[in-house]
Amino acid sequence: MLTVDVTKQLGSFLLQIAFQSDSRVTGLFGASGSGKSSLINLIAGLSHPDRGRIVLDDIVLCDTEAGIDVPPYKRRIGYVFQDARLFPHLNVAQNLDYGRRMNHLPRDPAHVERILHMLDIGPLQTRRPGQLSGGERQRVALGRALLAKPRLLLLDEPLGALDHDRKGEILPYLERLRDEEQVPMVYVSHDPDEIRRIAGHVVLFKAGRVAGFGGIELLPASAAA
Repeated sequence: MLTVDVTKQLGSFLLQIAFQSDSRVTGLFGASGSGKSSLINLIAGLSHPDRGRIVLDDIVLCDTEAGIDVPPYKRRIGYVFQDARLFPHLNVAQNLDYGRRMNHLPRDPAHVERILHMLDIGPLQTRRPGQLSGGERQRVALGRALLAKPRLLLLDEPLGALDHDRKGEILPYLERLRDEEQVPMVYVSHDPDEIRRIAGHVVLFKAGRVAGFGGIELLPASAAA
């Protein structure tokens, strides 16, 4: 269960969001600039609300009234960005192992093998990021986040930098991730077709507010709508 009730002033823009979701995947949908990425930065601890509370299951990540603000590195939250953000000087295997090492987790060969198989990235391990396609980079970014064994996975427009064909390549892996891994996800997109395929609950954003919350029936009929 993810519970969010926060307010954050960002220049002239006021973010004021409250919702509660127990879905395996919660989709944040809205136009660019509506506050979706600002919210997941608050969930990750990369920025801090002026007022409010964020709770993941029974773990209070932030409570301004109680003076609780868990540092990002202690939240155990994975974050996948639009541009993958792999380390160019490391090969794929080293990039994948980064999250585990930074979180001081013991090696878990069975977990590694499962993630490599699920994302079909085993054959890529000796390559550098510059030798990968955009879709391959995003699959490696997903693997890196998962191998850190997160309590929650945040995906901020993970397909936004890909063309139509590469999006079609990645979506089945995201569906497998949803169905096979016990990791709740928050999925940000302004593409209703992506959200429809991935999410169970949808939060509609409009100008920093919740304009609707419910099932995928809230979404427009297509990306062109």
